[in-house]
Amino acid sequence: MTIEDEEIDLLLNDVFEIYGYDFTSYSRASLKRRIIRLCALDKFPSFAELRYRIRSEEDYLKRFVEEITVNVTEMFRDPSFYKVLRTDILPILGTKPFIRIWHAGCSTGEEVFSMAIMLHEANLLKKSLLYATDLNPSVLEKVRKGIFPLTQMKQYSENYIASGGTKDFSTYYTANYGQAKLNQELSEKIIISTHNLVSDGSFNEFDLILCRNVLIYFDKDLQERALKLFDDSLGTLGFLALGSKETLKFSTIQSRFRQLDKEKIWKKMI
Repeated sequence: MTIEDEEIDLLLNDVFEIYGYDFTSYSRASLKRRIIRLCALDKFPSFAELRYRIRSEEDYLKRFVEEITVNVTEMFRDPSFYKVLRTDILPILGTKPFIRIWHAGCSTGEEVFSMAIMLHEANLLKKSLLYATDLNPSVLEKVRKGIFPLTQMKQYSENYIASGGTKDFSTYYTANYGQAKLNQELSEKIIISTHNLVSDGSFNEFDLILCRNVLIYFDKDLQERALKLFDDSLGTLGFLALGSKETLKFSTIQSRFRQLDKEKIWKKMI
């Protein structure tokens, strides 16, 4: 199926006018790929059928938002990144009386739980709060449940060890009926809320903000808006972590930050 840019514009306008979700600043190439994939998955004979379904069924909108926004992720993905967090960042955060961390665009929560495990191992979880936000309520429900397919645990365990983890990873979850439920002590420190990087503002001051592999789906203006929001939400000497293909270069906040060696982590200097 081929979809014209004008058709995408019409669909995005529908979604915004009827439901208030604004995807107009998302990367067009990425949007088009995901919409074509959705049409194939749900066997729409034409783009008009998809548009009609979204306009007439609010329940189907949830499916649309999920396909457009959900990013595939895993626990301790990019172990070298987590190793730097573990060895270089957490010891600095540990000197603070209280630690606030924001996982912006947290998707299904693998990254949040990875952070909770590292904080637990550094004896910092008790004085930490992790804010997990996403614009999609259905993925936040998965974070709330803290349940993942048991088949993924082997990969997560390998990632965990590669990130510097030294414990038996299986002590962090209970296996049951092909599912792995993560321990309650990890969930207790996670605050879950909807937040839209397109339209919502700052809601707290943080010591560390992670927004990895989200900005690549935004156009330049929306990237700039999100980065300014993170700048406004970070305390002085706080840290900002982005995905491997994302950068502060060419942004208006670049001069206020210094990049750490190796990984996509910046320290706010002003």
